[in-house]
Amino acid sequence: MAFVWALVADRESAEALERADPKHYQLGGARNWQNGSISTFLGAAASYFDDADWASNTAQPSWRDLAEFLYLGKIHE
Repeated sequence: MAFVWALVADRESAEALERADPKHYQLGGARNWQNGSISTFLGAAASYFDDADWASNTAQPSWRDLAEFLYLGKIHE
Protein backbone atom coordinates (compact mmCIF):
# COMPACT_ATOMS: atom_id res chain seq x y z
CA MET A 1 0.00 0.00 0.00
CA ALA A 2 2.94 2.34 0.56
CA PHE A 3 3.69 2.18 -3.16
CA VAL A 4 0.07 2.96 -4.06
CA TRP A 5 0.04 5.97 -1.73
CA ALA A 6 3.36 7.13 -3.21
CA LEU A 7 1.78 6.99 -6.69
CA VAL A 8 -1.21 8.97 -5.41
CA ALA A 9 1.08 11.67 -4.00
CA ASP A 10 3.16 11.71 -7.18
CA ARG A 11 0.05 12.13 -9.34
CA GLU A 12 -1.33 14.88 -7.11
CA SER A 13 1.97 16.72 -7.40
CA ALA A 14 1.94 16.28 -11.18
CA GLU A 15 -1.63 17.59 -11.38
CA ALA A 16 -0.62 20.72 -9.46
CA LEU A 17 2.27 21.31 -11.86
CA GLU A 18 0.01 20.73 -14.87
CA ARG A 19 -2.61 23.17 -13.56
CA ALA A 20 0.06 25.81 -12.94
CA ASP A 21 1.50 25.55 -16.47
CA PRO A 22 -0.92 23.64 -18.76
CA LYS A 23 0.76 24.79 -21.96
CA HIS A 24 4.06 23.25 -20.91
CA TYR A 25 2.43 19.85 -20.34
CA GLN A 26 0.23 19.65 -23.46
CA LEU A 27 2.11 16.70 -24.96
CA GLY A 28 3.10 14.83 -21.82
CA GLY A 29 2.25 15.00 -18.18
CA ALA A 30 4.37 16.37 -15.38
CA ARG A 31 6.62 14.00 -13.46
CA ASN A 32 6.55 11.56 -16.40
CA TRP A 33 2.82 10.86 -16.06
CA GLN A 34 1.66 9.79 -19.51
CA ASN A 35 -1.86 8.80 -18.43
CA GLY A 36 -3.89 11.21 -16.34
CA SER A 37 -7.30 9.55 -16.38
CA ILE A 38 -8.19 6.22 -14.82
CA SER A 39 -9.23 4.78 -18.18
CA THR A 40 -5.95 5.66 -19.93
CA PHE A 41 -3.95 4.62 -16.85
CA LEU A 42 -5.52 1.15 -16.68
CA GLY A 43 -5.54 0.77 -20.46
CA ALA A 44 -1.82 1.51 -20.70
CA ALA A 45 -0.95 -0.92 -17.91
CA ALA A 46 -3.11 -3.66 -19.42
CA SER A 47 -1.73 -3.00 -22.88
CA TYR A 48 1.85 -3.39 -21.68
CA PHE A 49 1.14 -6.74 -20.07
CA ASP A 50 -0.85 -7.95 -23.09
CA ASP A 51 2.05 -7.01 -25.36
CA ALA A 52 4.66 -8.57 -23.05
CA ASP A 53 2.95 -11.97 -22.93
CA TRP A 54 3.30 -11.69 -19.17
CA ALA A 55 0.62 -14.20 -18.19
CA SER A 56 2.34 -17.14 -19.83
CA ASN A 57 5.50 -16.49 -17.77
CA THR A 58 3.89 -16.14 -14.34
CA ALA A 59 2.11 -18.96 -12.55
CA GLN A 60 1.00 -16.80 -9.61
CA PRO A 61 1.12 -12.99 -9.72
CA SER A 62 3.08 -11.38 -6.89
CA TRP A 63 2.83 -8.03 -5.11
CA ARG A 64 5.81 -6.94 -7.22
CA ASP A 65 3.83 -7.78 -10.36
CA LEU A 66 0.98 -5.59 -9.12
CA ALA A 67 3.42 -2.74 -8.39
CA GLU A 68 4.88 -3.04 -11.90
CA PHE A 69 1.38 -3.01 -13.35
CA LEU A 70 0.56 0.21 -11.48
CA TYR A 71 3.85 1.88 -12.36
CA LEU A 72 3.43 1.02 -16.03
CA GLY A 73 0.01 2.66 -15.94
CA LYS A 74 1.89 5.86 -15.18
CA ILE A 75 4.59 5.69 -17.85
CA HIS A 76 3.44 3.40 -20.70
CA GLU A 77 1.85 5.13 -23.69
